[in-house]
Amino acid sequence: MKIRSRMMEYNIKEQLHALAEEDYRKFTSALIPNVTNLLGVRLPQLRKLAIPIAKGDWREYLKHAESDYFEEVMLEGMVIGLIKAEPEELLRRIADFVPKIDNWSVCDSFCIGLKMTHTNKAAVWDFIQPYLASSQTYEIRFGVVMLLNFFIEEAYIDRLLALLDQTDRSSYYVQMAAAWAISICYIKLPEVTQAYLEDNTLDDFTYNKALSKITESYRVDPETKSRIRGMKRKKRL
Repeated sequence: MKIRSRMMEYNIKEQLHALAEEDYRKFTSALIPNVTNLLGVRLPQLRKLAIPIAKGDWREYLKHAESDYFEEVMLEGMVIGLIKAEPEELLRRIADFVPKIDNWSVCDSFCIGLKMTHTNKAAVWDFIQPYLASSQTYEIRFGVVMLLNFFIEEAYIDRLLALLDQTDRSSYYVQMAAAWAISICYIKLPEVTQAYLEDNTLDDFTYNKALSKITESYRVDPETKSRIRGMKRKKRL
């Protein structure tokens, strides 16, 4: 695929192949075991590619963006996070991209790049609700990771925790995202999250994993960590 941006021609596949590192491909493959189309391009290199695309004719790029490789999908997500457009168009672009998410790495990198959320909280909150109510693993994870990146604050915390309680957690990758989100909730808003941990319908795995992640944080004091460890649910016979 070739696109023209700021008088420069980009052949995306050629550049990705040139940047690929076999050792890094093997390393990344071990972290994302269900992905088999990795080239081995480091994320900082992908971000360098994304910036000029987002500053150029990004609509043409998105129109023809390919997804043969993991890195092509990751790059497209990065570009969407960088482009300047009206919120309505950005949400359409995000909705078009979400079906391409098939692993935790693309999901999490895509979410953290959606900085437009900071100035469009209400619209994005409404936008992610159908994903949180989905039965598809990476649609749900997308919604949960959006929550933990942008909505852990007093105005949203009660609704956020209620959503995590209701979300379908039958998938490991959703369970891990939910546990991660709850741990960040505890670190930022400990009192309300403590009350939630004492009264919830979480499955044991997600609940215990959330406790574990809380105790791993350097922002939680030793006394609190000891109390949190004591809340662990024992394996049921």
